Amino acid sequence: MLSIPPKVTPRAFERLSEIGAADQGKALRIAVEGGGCSGFQYEIDLDEVKEDDLILEGSGEKVVIDSVSLPFLTDAVIDFSEELIGARFVIENPNASSSCGCGTSFSM
Repeated sequence: MLSIPPKVTPRAFERLSEIGAADQGKALRIAVEGGGCSGFQYEIDLDEVKEDDLILEGSGEKVVIDSVSLPFLTDAVIDFSEELIGARFVIENPNASSSCGCGTSFSM
């Protein structure tokens, strides 16, 4: 079965540019780890690019995903959301069978 890499929206790349991630030599790292209230949780942080990372580029910015997390994020969409309650990077993951209310924990 062919896996479809995650996509990053222009709005997410714009936000990375606004915070100057590339100017700091950093990329937005999306990782999946065990834990959270639904079984898995997203870890989102600014980090340096590592050797086994998938690199998604746009507008001079980078989003990176490690090889262990990549299968959990097949065909996912990484976006940036700004609402009255706050602003954050969000992940629309078609592989998740359920997720918690905060959006950082999911099950498959």
